[in-house]
Amino acid sequence: MPQQPPVRSTGSPPPRPDASMSLLNNVIDHALDDGYAEATARRAAAGGALPRTVRAKLGLAFGLVLAAAVVTLGAAEARVSAPVVAKERQDLIDRIEAETSTADDLEQDVERIRAAVGERQRKALQQHGGDQAELVALLSGATPVHGPGVKLVVDDAKGTDTGGGGPRESSGFSDTGRVRDRDMQRIVNGLWESGAEAVAINGQRLTALSAIRAAGDAILVDNKPLVPPYTVLAIGDGKRLSTAFQDSADGQYLHALQENFGIRTSISAEGDVRLPAAPSLIVRTAEPRGAGAAKATGRATADTGKGTS
Repeated sequence: MPQQPPVRSTGSPPPRPDASMSLLNNVIDHALDDGYAEATARRAAAGGALPRTVRAKLGLAFGLVLAAAVVTLGAAEARVSAPVVAKERQDLIDRIEAETSTADDLEQDVERIRAAVGERQRKALQQHGGDQAELVALLSGATPVHGPGVKLVVDDAKGTDTGGGGPRESSGFSDTGRVRDRDMQRIVNGLWESGAEAVAINGQRLTALSAIRAAGDAILVDNKPLVPPYTVLAIGDGKRLSTAFQDSADGQYLHALQENFGIRTSISAEGDVRLPAAPSLIVRTAEPRGAGAAKATGRATADTGKGTS
């Protein structure tokens, strides 16, 4: 077996395996710039700054102390101002209650005076109406009346709530299942035209000057709100009045509301219907009864034409 020739020694060490990576080795060996190293050495020689971890802990502690101080100060101010705020709130509540009580008292005074004026007007119409005193009092609504008549009940469609909707549900104000003021206007005018001598809605006596209006979804009769169902009482020949109304254009209008929109209605002849006097009357003109009388007495005349606006 032949032998390998011996390796001759040249006298120089063999090259390093990483000799070709001298640049990379220099970067690794000198990762920190010399300028940074010198600055660090100078700070260390001068006593230096606190380590980074210590500074972070001190900053956190200072922040917590500051936050605690702010919270404590806010709580102290709130505790000091709480009685003042509570007192101001109570003072405001007391003022509201006092003003509300005053407004209620004034409203009661107005109603009392209005009732007294209405009563005097009714007495004046009864005393100074001449030969037609009873007729004037009846047509003007100055006196309570009773007699045969009809009872007409009108109610919103079934399932209709205050928020609207129902069988006439849509975005329009008129297209709902609720009874509107114009519906009641046509019903009342239809009863007058059919021969009714006196009419009342939910106990509210109507006169020639009564107004039926709307405020939102509420129906106002002489500025007094009414709620459904609406009970309309009319004095007259019960059967004849009922037939005449149902055959009239306004009666057909009510029937159309019932058939097409679900408005609930019922009408019946009554043997005895009682209507109160009108709460207040408006006297338009007044003139002396006799020009030659030593002491003239006032004779009040009121509009007696039928119709409700």
